[in-house]
Amino acid sequence: MELEIFNDDKLIDEDRQKWVEDLVDFAASELELAENTQLSIHFVSKDEIHEINKKYRDVDRATDVISFAINDGEDSLDYIEQQIPDLPVDLGDLFISVEIVDEHAKDYEHSFDRELGYTIVHGILHLNGYDHIKPEDEKVMIGLQEKVLSAYGLKK
Repeated sequence: MELEIFNDDKLIDEDRQKWVEDLVDFAASELELAENTQLSIHFVSKDEIHEINKKYRDVDRATDVISFAINDGEDSLDYIEQQIPDLPVDLGDLFISVEIVDEHAKDYEHSFDRELGYTIVHGILHLNGYDHIKPEDEKVMIGLQEKVLSAYGLKK
């Protein structure tokens, strides 16, 4: 997994950034993603994610994570991969508000790492086409998310 982290405002420290890299690699392995899979994570402020949410989702509030999938619903991807088999698979971008993650950790009485891990894995699953709109889809997504987090050692 090729991961690019944008942490310009140093919202997480270097040790936690290495931890994020390790978690993403672990999740990619658990989800059996291709080795040439790419992903970007942007750590942003509460104000920044609020603006992103308002601009791109027309929701006027801050949230913990917003995912932007590169190939969201595109049927032509299979054809492209057949023509260029070594082409990297770019999942897209996750924007994560560290402040909201911290608030959620306190609200749900989790450690910050558990909540950050939850947020990252949740976002990666969204980028891979999982959602939780219908109850049956939510059961699959949350079950897979908990499986990955538990295997990594981030239990509730």
